Amino acid sequence: QVQLVESGGGLVQAGGSLRLSCAASGSIFRNNAMGWYRQAPGKQRELVATMTSGLTTNYGDFVKGRFTISRDNAKNTVYLQMNSLKPEDTAVYYCNVQWGVGIRYDYWGQGTQVTVSS
Repeated sequence: QVQLVESGGGLVQAGGSLRLSCAASGSIFRNNAMGWYRQAPGKQRELVATMTSGLTTNYGDFVKGRFTISRDNAKNTVYLQMNSLKPEDTAVYYCNVQWGVGIRYDYWGQGTQVTVSS
């Protein structure tokens, strides 16, 4: 069983910063991708950023240099530094870990609310 525990969400004014953390525990395959997705009310869940164990990154188009993903493989922890936050960044942010080819393993955290006030 895999568990993901997120922290770091909250309320921030536009232009501010937040740092999200997600610690994974359980039977996690060494070669994986960890990252963040978000879902705003009435919208589909979308990619924010992911990073593989080999440190390859993938960002959503809207990030545009404002967010930075990092990870500590020894701790199975992924971080998301979010700067220059905008009201449209308001959403529930979900941590994700996935691996596998053919048979895919995909796990989600419970989500953490990020609210950006104007």
